[in-house]
Formats: sequence, C-alpha cells, structure tokens
Amino acid sequence: MSNQNVLVTYSAPVSFLASENWKQVLAALQSQLPLRSIHWKSASRPNLKTIQELELTLVPLDSLRDEHTSQVPVTLLEKPLLNLYVVTCEDNDLYKTTVKKQIKDWHSSISQRKNQEWIIVHVVRSDVKTTDRKFFNMKSSVLDKIKADFNVDKRDRCVQLSWTAGDHSPVIWADLVNKIKDGLLSALDLSVSQREEEVRRSESQRQMPGWNFCTFFILKESLASSFEGVKLFEDALQQYNELEVSFIQVLREKNMSWFGSLIQPVDKDDSVPLLSITKKHYRDLILANSISVFDFRIYLLSRQCALLNKMRRPSEICQKVTTFLGTFGRRLREVEAKLSEYFIESWIFSSALSVVDQCDTWATTTELDSIQLARFSASKGELLELAKTQLDIIGVKVGHLPKKLPFATTCMEETAMHPEQISKRLSTRRISNHEIILAIRDKEAFYDLYCATSNRAIDMYVKAGRRKIALKLHGFLAALDIHRGRLASALAIFTSLPAHYAPHMWISLESFVLSRALDIHAELQNPQDREWIHILLAYLRTCTNDMSKELTSELDQEKSVTQLIRALHTAAASLDSDLVHTDHPIMAVQVSGDATCSDDEDLVLVDATVLNHLPCDVFVDEINITLRGRDSERLKFIAKMDKLPPGQSTVTLSCPSSSWGLYTLESSEIVMSRVHFQWQHTGTVTTAPKRNQISLVRVPHSLRALDAQMRQPQQSELGTTSHLLLVISTGRNDISRATIKLTPPSGVQFNYSAARLEVEGTETLEASDNAIVLLDAPVDADIIISLPHSDASRYHTMKIWLNVTYNTQSSMGVIRTLQTSRVVTVALPIAVNVEDFFRGKRLFSKFTISATSHQHVRISSTELQGARSLDGVKISGCRPSRPVVTVMPEHPVNFLFSIESSNGPVLDPLNLVIKYRILRDEVEALVRQTVEIVLSSMPVEKPQYGSLRRMLIDKLVAQLESDAEWVEAYRATGEIILPRSSEDDGDFQGPILEALAQCRPETASPCPWREIKIPVDVPRMNIVTAAQITIQPSSLPSDIQSAQLPPIYAGQPINATLIFKTSFHWAEKEGKQRCYTMRYDVEERVKDWLLCGRKRGDFVATDGGSFTVPLTLIALHHGEITLPKVDVRPLPILTQASMGSTVPSADACQVHGAEKVLILPRGGRSTYIVGMGGEYE
Repeated sequence: MSNQNVLVTYSAPVSFLASENWKQVLAALQSQLPLRSIHWKSASRPNLKTIQELELTLVPLDSLRDEHTSQVPVTLLEKPLLNLYVVTCEDNDLYKTTVKKQIKDWHSSISQRKNQEWIIVHVVRSDVKTTDRKFFNMKSSVLDKIKADFNVDKRDRCVQLSWTAGDHSPVIWADLVNKIKDGLLSALDLSVSQREEEVRRSESQRQMPGWNFCTFFILKESLASSFEGVKLFEDALQQYNELEVSFIQVLREKNMSWFGSLIQPVDKDDSVPLLSITKKHYRDLILANSISVFDFRIYLLSRQCALLNKMRRPSEICQKVTTFLGTFGRRLREVEAKLSEYFIESWIFSSALSVVDQCDTWATTTELDSIQLARFSASKGELLELAKTQLDIIGVKVGHLPKKLPFATTCMEETAMHPEQISKRLSTRRISNHEIILAIRDKEAFYDLYCATSNRAIDMYVKAGRRKIALKLHGFLAALDIHRGRLASALAIFTSLPAHYAPHMWISLESFVLSRALDIHAELQNPQDREWIHILLAYLRTCTNDMSKELTSELDQEKSVTQLIRALHTAAASLDSDLVHTDHPIMAVQVSGDATCSDDEDLVLVDATVLNHLPCDVFVDEINITLRGRDSERLKFIAKMDKLPPGQSTVTLSCPSSSWGLYTLESSEIVMSRVHFQWQHTGTVTTAPKRNQISLVRVPHSLRALDAQMRQPQQSELGTTSHLLLVISTGRNDISRATIKLTPPSGVQFNYSAARLEVEGTETLEASDNAIVLLDAPVDADIIISLPHSDASRYHTMKIWLNVTYNTQSSMGVIRTLQTSRVVTVALPIAVNVEDFFRGKRLFSKFTISATSHQHVRISSTELQGARSLDGVKISGCRPSRPVVTVMPEHPVNFLFSIESSNGPVLDPLNLVIKYRILRDEVEALVRQTVEIVLSSMPVEKPQYGSLRRMLIDKLVAQLESDAEWVEAYRATGEIILPRSSEDDGDFQGPILEALAQCRPETASPCPWREIKIPVDVPRMNIVTAAQITIQPSSLPSDIQSAQLPPIYAGQPINATLIFKTSFHWAEKEGKQRCYTMRYDVEERVKDWLLCGRKRGDFVATDGGSFTVPLTLIALHHGEITLPKVDVRPLPILTQASMGSTVPSADACQVHGAEKVLILPRGGRSTYIVGMGGEYE
C-alpha cells in the first residue's frame, strides 16, 4: 500500500539554488542514496531495528504546501522528516549581514513543524587553498558562528561539506550522511512514539461510548503504512496481526455496529482475485462504517499477504490464505440461503486459484532454496486441493459425481442445506465464474476442470515430495474415471503409479490390476478390439518381468499365456488398421554377424537371432530389420515365418538390393497380422536400451551387381547448359525397367526430361519429369546417360544421392534397389586468366592456365578460335607446335596469341579451346588397358572376366592412391611403378606390374582428351598511346642514326625527344572522330637521371596523330641505365547525356621499355711540373 519514500526538504539562498554548483551538489548527494544500514533503537522497543535500505526523496522546501491537518490519520511519511539548509558563505561579514538572517528565517519556519528535524550544511570548496587562513587562525570561522547561533541544545545539527565538483567519494559525504541518518531516526522516533500513543489512547477507550473500531483501524493502519514505507515490514505486519486479534475480539463480543452485514455480495465477488485491494474502495467503506465483514477480512488478508511477499515468505501467504478460506467459508455457510447458489464454492475455488497465480508471479523475483521451494510447492498444493474440494461439493450437488466416497464426505453432509432452505433462497444473483458456470451446465466441462485442477495439485505435491497426498489425488482421478465408465483410463492411472513412485515394488500389483481388467472385459463380452490388445500387451509385459509369481494358481488357470497369445493373434487379424507397439519385452531381435551376397542375383542375406521370452509359441507372420548406412540410406531385410518357438532361434533375412558398405542396425520389427512389435536399436538412451546394443553390419560389394557412377562429360562449354554423365553398369542383370532418382545439393536441379543416351543401343529412355526411366538394358553393359542440370558454380564437388529401383527380365515380380551416393567434381580442374597488350593494330593476349586443385593436369593443345563469319581478323599462336605440357598447382603455364584486326575492334567473342585430361584419369586408363591386355592373354572364363577385371583395377588404383612417390617417375619416363603390397594376385600380378613399368610417351594413355570451350570477349580501347624517348647528342648532326652514337659519360647533358603516337583503331566508330586531351608525366628517377624540360604536360590525341616534347637528360652515375618511364592518361570529358564527366579507356606502351643506355665514367688527363732543385732553378 505504502510506496511513498521518506521526504527530505532542502533550502538555500535563491542565487545558489539557481547556480550550476547547486545542481552538482544535489546530484552528488543523490548518488549517495539510498541510505544503507540504518540502526534504530527506540525507547518503546526492546530490540534494535535495522533498515537495510531507505529511499529518500529530496524536494525543495517551497514546493510543499501547509495544508490543514486531515481528520483521517495518514501515514507519517506524507510530511518531511528532515529539512536541510545549504550555506556556501565563507566570509564573516557577509554572514553577519545577509546569511545569518536567511538561516534564521528558515529556522523559524522549520521549528514550528512538529516531529521534524533540521540540518545546516556548510559547503566549502576542498580545492581552495587555506594556508593564510590557518596563519590568521580563521579556520571554519563561519561554521563556528553558525553552530554558536543555532545549536541551542546539546545536539549538533551543523555539518561542513568539503566538496569538489564531480567528487562522489563516500568518504567526503560520510559526515553529512551520518547526520542525515541521525536526523531521520530522531524525527521517525518522535513521530512513531506520538502515533503509538494515539493508538494506545484510542484502544484504551474501546469500552467508552462513541468508540469506533473502524476509526481505530485506520489510525493503527497509518502506523503500519509508515513502517512499510521505511522498510520495517516485520513491524508493519505486527500492526495488522494486532488489528486481526482486535477484530476477533470484537467479533466475540458481537459488537458489530461499525460494520455492515456479514456479506453484501456484488457482481463478480465470487471470481475477482482475492488479494487485489483495488477491486473495491475498502478504506472509504471502512471510514463510512459500512464495510461488510466479508470485505473487511479480505482487505486485512490482502495487506498481510502483500507484506509477507515483501518479506520473501510466499509459502506463508498460501498457508494463511488456505486457513482463511477454510474458516471464513464455514462462516458463510451460516448465511448460504442469502447468497446466490454455489457462491461459496465459486468464491473459494476462484480465490484459491488466483492466490496460486499471484504467488507464482511474486515468486519470480524471489530466489528460494530447495527447502523453501518444497514448502512453497506444498502450500500451493493445499490451495489447489481446496479448490478441487469445491468441485467435489458442486459435482455431488448437480449430480456430476456420485454421492459416495471419495467424493461425498461427512463434512459435506453437515454443510448441505435442507430442501426448505434451498426453496427460501433470497438472492437472485448468479455466480460470475465462467468456468464454474460451464462446469455446472456441461458434465464434460466439469470433468475437464476437475482433472486439470487435480493434476495441478498433484504436480505441486510431487515437487514438494509429498507423494502420499499425490497418490490420494490419483485415487480421486481413478474413481472419477470409473464413474465415467472410463475403465481403461482408470487402469492407466493405476499402471502409471509404479512408474512415478516405486517401480521395483509394484509389478505384482500391476499384473493383478491388468488381469482383473481382462476378466472384466471378458465378463462384459466386449469385442477384443484395439483397447483390449493394449491391456493384454501391458499384462504380457508384467508377465515377462515377474512371471506372475505372486498370483494365485486360479488366476494362472484362467489366463494361460498360451490362450492369450492365440487370442491376440486372432484379434490382431480383425483390426482395421495397423497397431504399432514399441520396445515390448516379450521378444527381442539382434543381428548375428555380417551380411553375405547371393551368387546368382542381386540379393543380400543376413542372419538374425530372435529371442522369445514367453513359455509358449508366438504366432507371427513376418520378421524384418532395417539397416541404416552412412548417408542415411536404409536396407530392409525380411523373412516370412509362422511362429516363434520359446527361447532363442536363428532366422535368415533377405533384401533384394545391390547396395554395399557399413551399416548399423536401426530397428527391428515382428509382425503379427496387424500388430507390429518394433524396437529401435540406435538413437537416444531411451530408444536404445542396454540389451539392444548398437550392432554394425558389413554388407560386401558384389562385383556382378548393378552399379551407378557419375562423371563429367568429355566436352563442355562455358555459358551453356551444364551436363553430367550417369554410367549404369548392369552387371549380371538383364534390366527390364529401372527408375533412377538423383538428389543433388540445394540450389541444383536436374532436367530429367532432357536426358539422353550417349551411345545408341538396345536400351531406351522413357520420358519422365521426376526420374530417369531406363528400359531393356542388356547384361554386362555400361549405359551412359547425359543429364543436364542447373548452375552449380558455387560447388566445387557435388554429393549426389542415387536411388535406383529396378527389376530384371528373369524375376519381374522382385523390385530391387540400389541406394548410394556419389561425389562428382563439377568445378573445372584449371583456371584461366587473360592479360591483353595493345600494340597498334595488333592485340597480344596472354592466357595463364593454372590448376585449381592438387591434381596435375595434362594439356594437349590450346586454340583461340573465331567465328567463320569473322572477316579481317587474323589469329595466330606464338607456339603453334608446342608439345603436351603438365600444369601443376605450383607451376602454371602461359599461352600467347596475337590478334590482328584490319577493321578496328572485334565485336564478336572468340573461343579459347583447351584439350586436357587429369593425370589421375590418364593413369587409371593405362591401368585399365593393361589389365584388359593381360587378362585377354590368359585363359579366363567369360562369367568371371567382368568381376575379376573390376577387382584388379580397384586394387591397383587403391595401391596408387596409398603412395604418391610414383608420380615424379611417371611424369619423367611414363613408367608406373606401383608401391609394394603384401597381397598376392596370383598369376596376374607379375605380368601386370611388368607391363605398367614400361617406358611410354606422354600420349600413350588411351584416356580420351577432355575439351573445354571458353568464350573470350575481345576488349575495346578508345585510345592506344605509344610513348618513346629517343636520344640525340647535340654534338652530332641530326641525320646520324642512334646506332652511331658516340660514348656518353656521366654528368654529360644529353638531348632527348619524347614522342607520343596515338591511335583510335580499337575504339568504337563514334569515338574515332573525337579528340581527347591526354596528360603525360615522365618518371623522376633521382638516383639515375637528372631530368630537364617539360616533364609534365597535356596534349591533344587524335587518330594516327603524334606529339613531341624536347628533354635534356643527365646521367648521375655510370653503367647500363634504363630510360625513364612515361605515364600517359586521358583527362575526363564532359558528356551531355549523363550531365557529368567520364574518363575514356586508354592503354599506353613504352616503346623504349627494353632499351638501356651505356653510361661511361668520366675520364681525363692532368700535367704536373715538379722542380728537382739545383742550379737551373
């Protein structure tokens, strides 16, 4: 109720309050809030009270209005408990003339307020030097005068604050905070003592005429609200508890003149939340002496529960509400005739549920330990059980429940109204709880509400560890199911009890209950339907676990397991749909070992061990198991049977499939007509019990079985529809019809309708939109199917799932399968980069071919081809007769082509045609050729030829994959030297190794060359510029050629000419008529050349035009020095279409780029005359 903070006023000179300093002081003071660890020792209380945190609200003094004291007692916190006055004066004269009067006026107004304290705060700047003041002994002189003028009693109410802007250190504020705490406690103690005295005086007058309990309640509640406001919740709760005791005493005295009737029901009184204090104006009703006892008790309970919530005691809230609803509900029974029908039950039901919901909301902010949480859950369970009890009363009254135990109790009979009382019911109101109204009208709605409430209570009791009470409520639900005729549901409750409470102690009881259910079912002559099968299977489960050792012999005679199994088989055949029962313990299936392949057909066989735990034969129709592979492919093995003998037996199961690999046992199933017993052997712990350990099954690869491979086509062209080749090897199968479905990765789709055969034969393809349908494929044939697909450029390799279903001419009725995945490389093994060089009317294109993976790539030829209709274009390769080259990841290969165009730019794209093959494919083809030659030279029977050939090829390829040391020798000489192997292939190993180790040329492999055609766009260039620096020494005539130049020395000035020649040959037609402004910049190489002349400048470029610039060069050192480079670029041109500027494309070449100038060191001769002395001097 009381959410008001303690008020503290502040005042200061107006000029200081308007300054920024005050805002900083106020902000720093507020940063010290809330106050913590306030210890209150009152003379009227023996114990020390501690306030952990106290929030303060700082308000200006002039913002409070002095209103007349209300006759209605209010909380003590509505008026300030403390007043602050802030002084910043440090000058004695200013204090005497101005500040003292301001403080005195404030002090006079404050002193007139009762039960309020005051503090004068003297603020000084801690960063102001006080050396001179110490010298003249004037330290804190203003503070001393303030203390002398206003500390009239022994208490010191003046404090100095040495503060610097931005300093929030608690040490600086410690003195002031302590003064504030002392002042607040002093004012609070005075206010509380005065209000307690008023309460005691009012209570002592209760026997006097005119005394009013409601007025006394409001007076004492103001004290509770004050305690609540200062976070003393224990004291506040104590006030309400004392008020409750006083009310009970008034109730015993039967002096109820201050209240209305016991209850004055209004709309929704039976359904509104119990602990809400805003649903009615309770305080107004109390002040008007018109509140009913019903509303008064609810208001008092709500205030108590709100305080208990703030004290973090939610379990006490539920316990208090449970006691209140029980006691006051009995009191309302006295006036039940004046209330609407079912009002009491609806009110208790709604109140209990609303309190549970309210406590759950409050508890979200409270951390409870395990013990507190258990108590809280138990308290909520009691409330929910109380709500369920009201449903018992309503159900018995309206006839939804039988008037017998456990629903009808003795207490219910005592509180029941007589018929004449019912006929005299005065109230015409109706209850407002829609759930109760619907439950009274609709029997099914009542049952749903009853079950939901009971289950909530059970859940709470289980969390609290009160299993016996939860078991009692389970009994209520079972009794309800029996009353509703839902015996199966009642049975389900009884059978669920062992799983919840004591699994190892309830097997015999469960078996007994289930057997009784079977007896009742037989006595009623009900059909042996799906429900009966469930009961029987549950009973058989108990027989397996316990074998009914504790059942009587009479029961064993009545329900022989053999008779039940026969009845189960008969009932299963009469079902209209399949019934699946998982993990039943009467039987178990395990795989005995690895699978085997049939020699005559595509058929896989596996042995399974079946356990029958019953003492009799079990009639079954089929046993099957499912094996799951690495890529989630599944093989289903089936065996037809009539019955399973007791104990262990071995069964051989078969699967018509050509799949192979390592599989796990995923599931097993035993079919008894329409009843399917299933067991999961892989998955979570719950689906894979210990007795069903994960089993690995290896399915061998039959070399004569159907197989499918994927590879890239021999010829491909970028920019066109991509294709993949599907190779179907029929093996020993004469295929009648095969349906092939391929599942590519996301984003890729196959166009099945456009599939075609690469080689025509007896086989044909049937048009289909979702699969490839192959008809009439012969034995030992490799059918190659070209299958177009959408763009797969984002993948380097694609993993494609293949599902092939087929039948053969010899066994048309058997549908065989092949489930496998293939990884095919769709990315090109080579990458091509091009670099273009413009030289007048010729264009040189350099193509760099590099490997995109670790594989070596052989390149037979590269051609740059143009369309036949392309005139005036001559394409020539710089290496027309280059031999086969090998591209390695670290060694790319370059190919250079010259394009000469007489008609300007080439508008049509060209095609770069590359013939290549991967070194791996080349070696595999050699191995395949060698094996075929060796086998053809030896006596091998035709039926064994295909399987032996495939086995030898696979083994040799695996040996080459195991070690890469043979690669370098093969690249150099063509010899294939296989790594050593411990396996011996008999008579074939020697000839094969000898044939592979022979030297051979690079083109000896029968592996066909792949061809890729890459479209190449010829670039266009607006401006092609040739820059050249020519040297012409000034000492020579101008007609002497540069080859006849005399020696040039370091430091010698050299005349040079910079020549620019421009061409628009490679530009569009409309660009050839334009002029462009070009800007050149000669490279400054300060370590080689000293450059004089126009090193930078602009010139106008025209088609076929030239421009010259004279320069002077001075070599700075001797040696061979390259001439400076010249940078040429076009300037932007204005365009009217885009209202802006564009930069034309341009290319510049250095004509002198490969030239070097020989600079000689400067040499000379000097003559010196030296005197030798003597007479000739």
